[in-house]
Amino acid sequence: MANDTITLTNNNDGRSAEFSLRSGTEGPDALDISSLYKDMGVFTYDPGFVSTASCHSSITYIDGDEGILRYRGYPIEQLAENSNFLEVAYLLLYGELPNAVQQAEFHGIIRYHTMIKETLKNFFDGFHYDAHPMGVMVGVVGSLSAFYHDSLDINNPRHREISAHRLIAKMPTIAAASFKHNIGEPFMYPRNDLDYCANFLHMMFATPCEDYEPDPIAIKAINLLFILHADHEQNASTSTVRLSSSSQANPFACIAAGIASLWGPAHGGANEAVLDMLQEIGDASQIEKYIAKVKDKDDPFRLMGFGHRVYKNFDPRATIIRKVCHEVLNNLADSNNPLFELALKLEEVALEDEYFIERKLYPNVDFYSGIIYRALGIPNNMFTVMFAIARTVGWVAHWMEMMADPHQRIGRPRQIYTGASERDYMPLDQR
Repeated sequence: MANDTITLTNNNDGRSAEFSLRSGTEGPDALDISSLYKDMGVFTYDPGFVSTASCHSSITYIDGDEGILRYRGYPIEQLAENSNFLEVAYLLLYGELPNAVQQAEFHGIIRYHTMIKETLKNFFDGFHYDAHPMGVMVGVVGSLSAFYHDSLDINNPRHREISAHRLIAKMPTIAAASFKHNIGEPFMYPRNDLDYCANFLHMMFATPCEDYEPDPIAIKAINLLFILHADHEQNASTSTVRLSSSSQANPFACIAAGIASLWGPAHGGANEAVLDMLQEIGDASQIEKYIAKVKDKDDPFRLMGFGHRVYKNFDPRATIIRKVCHEVLNNLADSNNPLFELALKLEEVALEDEYFIERKLYPNVDFYSGIIYRALGIPNNMFTVMFAIARTVGWVAHWMEMMADPHQRIGRPRQIYTGASERDYMPLDQR
């Protein structure tokens, strides 16, 4: 840039100061305002941090206007076409795609860590049988530091790596156990002869009384969804993990905090909301009625799974997953299921209706992921858990990056105070 500083003036008291512009590899520059309060006596006000860069990161790049998503520089389209989830996990953790030796070693490490302590299994008994699986996930993952406390020195890079491996490996086991607890079936031990996604499906759907062979199309769909959900830059849950980590909390507590943040319907719960919306609409004959409600600005009905806060044109993940969604529905789902017929009809309307085209309200990844999970026999209350399994990779990658940053400090957002001014305490009999 021609100028690498910007001068700001406080019109209230006349103070002026220069602030540096920081540039990344790609994307907009950021104004370094870390000394703003010291130099000018004011804070910035940015609800939701929509214009605030909270850190440096080399993990994920997003250009919402152009529909670009890259992991460590690799376009998501190439990774989705050619890679597998554990290879992407290695990439996010270490910054490069593994060679054959590194990949074999990494796969072996993750397989080695898939089991959980037998005493940890008893922890599930404390939850009510119909507890939401995400509530179980928050509790169980948060408790891991009490079971795996041998490698919790966050200042030791090797300890950080071991914790990252444990979280990636054990998350599917914990997720499947939360599902089994919810439906009253016995837990299934992981099988190290299966790959990551097939092993997860085995733990979800196998029982001790009969064999279960995961369908290759189901494995392909889960692998792809896990890749697409592995990371998404500084979203709410990742920022939660980073903020928790800034206090030097143990990694299991930080990831549990991320799971809690992901649970919200505005974040990881969006794909569950898509199925709720489809069930409310009922069947394809009601679509015109509900499309009219969407177009009525006075009607509170919202079309879930369309548009995206970051992607202003199209969600590149939705473009990738759409083909697999149709493949799953054509090969695995009940072709007479009105819910799936409704979803496909709604997709058709949204892609052709000028109202949606003009506003760029295209189906996003949440629209397709919820439909796929339902078609695979995964219940609605497990949708966000599936998201958590995949996003754990991104969370631990950001955690490791942050812990290695010598400039990281404890997070401390500021506020604009709007409460009462100073006042004197009044005794009870005078109030």
